[in-house]
This record gives sequence, C-alpha cells and structure tokens, in this order.
Amino acid sequence: MPLTDFHIQGYRSVRDVWLKLQNINVIIGPNGCGKTNLYRGIHLIAAASTGSFSKALADEGGMPSSLWAGKRRTSEPVAMQLSVRLDDYRYSLVCGLAGKVRRTETFARDPFVLKEEVFLLKNGQKSSLLKRTKQSVTARTSDGKRADYTLQIQDNESVFSGLRDPHAFPELFALREEFRAWRFYHNFRTDVGSPVRSPHVPLFTPVLSHDGHDLASAVASIIEAGQADLFNEMVEIAFPGSSIFTAETRGLLNLYMSMPGFARPFSIAELSDGTLQYLCLLAALLSLRAPPLMVLNEPESSLHRDLLESLAKLVVHASKDTQIWLTTHSRELADYILDMSGYEPVELEKVEGETRLVGVGLGGYKEDDDETQSS
Repeated sequence: MPLTDFHIQGYRSVRDVWLKLQNINVIIGPNGCGKTNLYRGIHLIAAASTGSFSKALADEGGMPSSLWAGKRRTSEPVAMQLSVRLDDYRYSLVCGLAGKVRRTETFARDPFVLKEEVFLLKNGQKSSLLKRTKQSVTARTSDGKRADYTLQIQDNESVFSGLRDPHAFPELFALREEFRAWRFYHNFRTDVGSPVRSPHVPLFTPVLSHDGHDLASAVASIIEAGQADLFNEMVEIAFPGSSIFTAETRGLLNLYMSMPGFARPFSIAELSDGTLQYLCLLAALLSLRAPPLMVLNEPESSLHRDLLESLAKLVVHASKDTQIWLTTHSRELADYILDMSGYEPVELEKVEGETRLVGVGLGGYKEDDDETQSS
C-alpha cells in the first residue's frame, strides 16, 4: 500500500504540515529547518504499530520535548497529531501530556493517547474501522459490526500494540503489518568500535539490520541469491576497478574489498567511513525483501560528493519495488535523483521557528477525503 499523505501537527518545530507523497520523496532544506522532525514523525507511526511509541518519545526527551515548541494560539490544543493515508485507509493518532490527564508527577513526561482513528475511504464513503477516545475503543469486526474493544491497552500506546485476533479485525491487522514492514536507516556508525566493522556468525540475511551490523551476511546473501551482477555493477560505478567479496574464518564472516594498485584486499575494519557508509546503503537498497516504504535520513553523511551520483542511481533503482522517503542536506543528490526519476524534491524552510513547505504555505496540502461522506 503506497503512502499518499502524511499530516503532522504540534510536533517540535512542526506546527502543521501536510505532505502529498509520491514514489520517491526527497525532503531537502538547510540545517534546523525540520527535516529530521518529519523523519521522526513518520518513524513514530511505525513505533506505534510495534508497541514502542512511548519509548520512542522517551528517547527524545518525553512528551513535553515532543510538543510544538513555538507560541500557541488560545484555541490551539496542547497535543500532537500524526496522520497517514495508504490506499483506502487513513490512520490518525492524537496524544497529549499524561500528567494533565492522570494527574501524575512520576510519569508526567509520558504521552497519553487522546484519540486514535482508522477510516476506510472507498467509493466516496468514509467508514470507521476504529475509534478510540479517552473513555472507550470501538472497532469494526470482520462481519461489519461495531464492537467494544475489550483487550487492555496502555493509555500511552496505540491500539495496534494490543491487537491479538486477526480473524476478528482483518483490516486493522493488515494496516498494522504494513506499518511494521516499513524500514528506517538513520545513518550507520562507522567509527572504530562500530558493530559494522566486526566479523560475525554468517546468517542468510535478506534485510540489512537498521544498524548494519550484519553487512557481510547481507552482501553474501545478495550475491548468493543471484544479484551479484547488479551488486558488482554498483560497486564498479562507485569504485572503478574494485571488487567486494566475503570469506569465513573460524566460523565468522568478514567482508573484504580489493582495490586497484594494492597487493592485498582490505577487511571491513580497514575501510574508510565513506566506503563503509556506501556499502551499507548498497546492501539496504538492494535488499532481497523490498519493504513497502524505506526511509533514509541524510544518507549522504560521510560520502564524498563523487559518490552522490551512484547513490542516486541506487535510490532510483530501489524505487521500482519500494517507495522511498529520503531527507538530505545535499542539493546535488536531490538534483541527481530529479534528473534520473523526474521526481521534484520537497523543500522545507523555517519561518519564525516554524517548519513550512517552500511555496505551499501554512499547513501544506490537504487530503482528498475531506469531501467523502461518513458512514
């Protein structure tokens, strides 16, 4: 299910932004304009589907740190809203401060889910699949009836975290599994102590882990699954005359790179930060199990500008099977992707502390389902 709309309100520097999404979405702008906040917002949707929503917010300072940081209008709620549309489904989650609801001091930085909804949008009709308020949760079952959702759900987590019966709520389950299949890569550690640089026990790896610690296994899996020609082509484009191979020693798999002019190959521990970053992106974008959405946050970090064209080719190639969301500082990378794919970048700016879309205005776009009839 392609992601067509993303609406975020009241989150950090984002007062109100609505994005219309395409197959390749390049989000560009200067430092501090809010690119990472949009990335975090879409990541929070995925976290809600796995029961880690409150932890994800705690990792960035808790709910007070996540709320809109600017001046608030009198009628403006002290709450954060995330909303997405995928094909015929729209999901939204609204949360505020737990301390104001539970009157607690110990967990005052915890989020409290104020409202959560899932709608089916079809044939001009908008029908409710899930409606959650502070008092109750009702959901539509497989036979079309509305039922009280009686399973216990923490008030700081999504209803998705408590789903147990796929037969009773098939549409909610399908939506949750879609969110869980999204993949996020937020830079790879390339320092001396990085797990990427260590050999590991070989394991067939169709999907590179988020931190890249299984890079050697992911590369070996791509090659052994019959994708060696494409992999080697992308290595050749980036590093002419070089080749990548893996080898097992004493039960551990290591990755090596042979380069022209050198008498021996270099192990993964010896590669430069930029080379290692590129190889991780290569393994991620040539994944044997393509996700419905892949989100890359500033993938150009540590890369020499000579590698940006190769990275753009990788992104455009991956977009044949995967929807791409990419945030970047690099106008050059955005231009390469535009030239190769025809997709214009989305440019952000900060106006009086507020993240906005350049040339669109306050609030960005609006969703098409506003004109549908509710049932």
